[in-house]
Amino acid sequence: MKASGKPAVTRTLEEIIAALPASRRRAVETRAVELIEQELSLKELRRSLRLTQTEVARRLRKGQDAVSRIETRDDLLLSTLRDYVAALDGRLEMICHFKDRRAVRIVAVRPQARQSAQTRAKRRLARATPA
Repeated sequence: MKASGKPAVTRTLEEIIAALPASRRRAVETRAVELIEQELSLKELRRSLRLTQTEVARRLRKGQDAVSRIETRDDLLLSTLRDYVAALDGRLEMICHFKDRRAVRIVAVRPQARQSAQTRAKRRLARATPA
């Protein structure tokens, strides 16, 4: 009850949204969908792309049980997550947000780049070493 002694009028979220002008309602609904799509578990993401664990497993060259374990883990290696996202035809990016500076995009070394750097180092070493 309010201080005046009258019962408080409560409205549901649906009632509040229904009272908005049509253009505002559409904007609210569009933003809600965007926010919902931004936060998905790996399992929800895979399902939203209409992929089965078996299909993702085939793309990863692993068993379906491995995909199930990946989707339920609390802690993953970045390489495992990167490979999983790639199997969904996506690309993993890491953005770090800080309180006192702008967000920073972290660039991970790809396995091919690391291998190329190792190959270059071996060649330099071979040239530097007398026969």
